[in-house]
Amino acid sequence: MYSRDLKSMSVDQLWNLHEQVVAELGRKIAAEKIRLEERLRKLQSAGAIARPDRERRPYPKVLPKYRNPKNREETWAGRGKQPRWLRAQLRSGKKLEDFRIGPASA
Repeated sequence: MYSRDLKSMSVDQLWNLHEQVVAELGRKIAAEKIRLEERLRKLQSAGAIARPDRERRPYPKVLPKYRNPKNREETWAGRGKQPRWLRAQLRSGKKLEDFRIGPASA
């Protein structure tokens, strides 16, 4: 339909056309949603068959490498985010090796 055809249509005709377009879009969207949900179900069932639920393997406990000299209870293994007490000490000019537990490796 060309724009001049739309310009020649009355308001009632345009409104009916609008309702038809909305209804058709609603049907197509619903059909596509059903199709996509079916594909998702197939993918989920295929994933469950190919990879059954397994437990994670046990990882050994990581011993702490650094200790807060002000509070001996606070330690850090060197993994993950640095604790606040260590960040504050590093900002004040101290070095990470100053907090190492045991002999420092070269």
